[in-house]
Amino acid sequence: MEEQDIVAVPTTQKYNLNEEQEKKEILRHYRALLRALREKLKKGDKELVRHAFEMAADAHKTMRRKSGEPYIIHPLAVAMICVEEIGLGVRSTICALLHDTVEDTDMTFEDVEREFGHEIARIVDGLTKISTVIDNNTSQQAENFKKILLTLTDDPRVILIKLADRLHNMRTLDSMKREKQLKVSSETVWVYAPLAHRMGLYNIKTELEDLSMKYMEPETYKDIARKLAETKRERTRYINEFIRPVKEKLVAGGFDFEIHGRPKSIHSIWNKIKKKGVAFEEVYDLFAIRIILNSPHAREKEHCWKVYSIITDEYTPSPERLRDWLSNPKSNGYEALHTTVMGPQGKWVEVQIRSKRMNEIAEKGLAAHYKYKEGSADEDRFDKWFSQIREVLNTQDTDGVDFLQDFKTSFLAEEIYVYTPKGDVKMLPIGSTALDFAFSIHSAIGTKCIGAKINHKLVPISHKLRSGDQVEIITSSKQKPSEDWLTFVVTAKAKNKIKDALKEVKRTIAEEGKYILQRKLEGVGAAYSQQNVDTLVAFYKFHSQLDFYYQVAVKALDLKELKEFQVLGDRLEPPKPQKPVHEIPAEIIPHYSKKDSELIIFGESSDKIMYTLAKCCNPIPGDDVFGFVSTGKGLIIHRTSCPNAPSLLSNYGHRVVKTKWAKNKAISFLTGLKIIGMDDVGVVNKITNVISGDLKINIAALAIESHDGLFEGTIKVFVHDKEELEELVERLKMLKGIQTVDRFDAE
Repeated sequence: MEEQDIVAVPTTQKYNLNEEQEKKEILRHYRALLRALREKLKKGDKELVRHAFEMAADAHKTMRRKSGEPYIIHPLAVAMICVEEIGLGVRSTICALLHDTVEDTDMTFEDVEREFGHEIARIVDGLTKISTVIDNNTSQQAENFKKILLTLTDDPRVILIKLADRLHNMRTLDSMKREKQLKVSSETVWVYAPLAHRMGLYNIKTELEDLSMKYMEPETYKDIARKLAETKRERTRYINEFIRPVKEKLVAGGFDFEIHGRPKSIHSIWNKIKKKGVAFEEVYDLFAIRIILNSPHAREKEHCWKVYSIITDEYTPSPERLRDWLSNPKSNGYEALHTTVMGPQGKWVEVQIRSKRMNEIAEKGLAAHYKYKEGSADEDRFDKWFSQIREVLNTQDTDGVDFLQDFKTSFLAEEIYVYTPKGDVKMLPIGSTALDFAFSIHSAIGTKCIGAKINHKLVPISHKLRSGDQVEIITSSKQKPSEDWLTFVVTAKAKNKIKDALKEVKRTIAEEGKYILQRKLEGVGAAYSQQNVDTLVAFYKFHSQLDFYYQVAVKALDLKELKEFQVLGDRLEPPKPQKPVHEIPAEIIPHYSKKDSELIIFGESSDKIMYTLAKCCNPIPGDDVFGFVSTGKGLIIHRTSCPNAPSLLSNYGHRVVKTKWAKNKAISFLTGLKIIGMDDVGVVNKITNVISGDLKINIAALAIESHDGLFEGTIKVFVHDKEELEELVERLKMLKGIQTVDRFDAE
């Protein structure tokens, strides 16, 4: 069977159609949408879809996208993704066609409600609420994601249409400016791809990740795409050789099946290369096949295990690579059996086995999940997930950025399955501890938890759980939550309940702080008033009065600066602050937060603008970089591939500045290389000769460790730019016995 290709990524070409051609193009899109909907159209539906299309086309008639094409093409494309790739129906199509009208045109919520009823109006309203990203404060984007989730629990179709909208925007991101591409891509990989994964939309998740990587790490993306293209023929030949004996046995066993190579995701290959520190050729599932069985619902599991047995009779499986999501489906509904076996020529091959129903759920996620649900008796996993999110949203009072971080670890991570002493299953995110489990049962059990028995063995509350553990919680009425609990819980519920309990304790102690402050204020002749308390809270830079009173009560704050305050009447006047020398001049900030501002780092303007190179990724000239305006430290330059980039660009997009390098051979930059090779006589000499002798590059540090015939070395060098570094890497790779040379971020 031919191996399937990666989804082709459409690029936006320069748009140059005349008015007549444009009309034809719009109609072509509209007719294609109706064809895709054909099986789902009931009486009167076609007229409704047409009405929605005409209303949207009229509302957007004067608008164009950045590429130059008429705006209406975008809602039509989003509706098409909803139908074809997510499997949604007529009502969602109408919502997708209207998704930008209330926000961007003169059409109102009331107009939509009058024409299409309350349900459609509510979904369009949800889509309008979450698409407004205004960069007016630090956590505005994060707040937006919070709104997305509030709407999601109300009607999951909102998030599915939003994901379709994001996918089309990513597919047509070429016509956007570089900084916009970075911001949208990082936001996509930070929140939308994990959300698509959690909704069970694997194909969309994969494409979102690949497209984000295309803009955030273009060099690596092109490199892996090229290697995949170069090895495609050889991989297809190998997959066919692997499949042949399996196919014969499946036919002999009387199975009705499809079998084919599985498309590769560039992003997932890159993740494995990074995480496991392996070369492209060594990635486990470069070779992967999928077997889809046409089995009756009642016999799906039995058939999948029989096929597993046939494959493992033919090829030896890797015991630790068996993933059984038949017995315990993921919370997003995903069911399948995965195994990795040793194929011909000593190559590992990943095999996925699933039924047709499971395959549709894997590709269409939530929409297919509800189609097959048919009132099944077991508690629906999606509904369970939604109710957990609802519970957290209702008690949530932290700011958006914290919330987003909690949400990612609590709700977008993979899950583990643990059991109560009675054998009930609890689903928790990976990394959960015994304390998370205690809070998942009840907050009262969590706050009183002093330990746990896991598989009948006593463990501390910070013990990390593994799938299959049976957990019994031990409580004590004397137990009280402490600050360090927050360092080892991962679920949002546990974090919120611990914070609430700590606040309660803090409040009691803070009462004492009020009396101390009252006496001090009387001592300097000032009133104990709200205004004076606010002045002090601002002066000592506390977030809240509670924190301020608490610090006074525990004697961490002695209020000796009160002597420097002036008392006017009974009002406190704080002393004038002296400006610290290292602060970035205020007038520079507007200079580089202006629209389309461009900043050249190094060169003539380097003396005017204060900048630092981020320690987390140590950029050098030639790297893809962005500037980040930080308070107090001026401008910090990060690489777009920096581990912190997605978080910074997603949550603080408005503080990102477009930057580019100016050639300046007078300045050199510290960067590091990790070298692995055969431990041969004179290897260090060869390496230093290339660096110092041939290329005249200064070495800052050199450390080499030998172990059982292999050596691993780290070298820190000063280079002028990326070209010089790349030349050095190539020259080192050419040395005999050198296996790998990789850049790392030197501290």
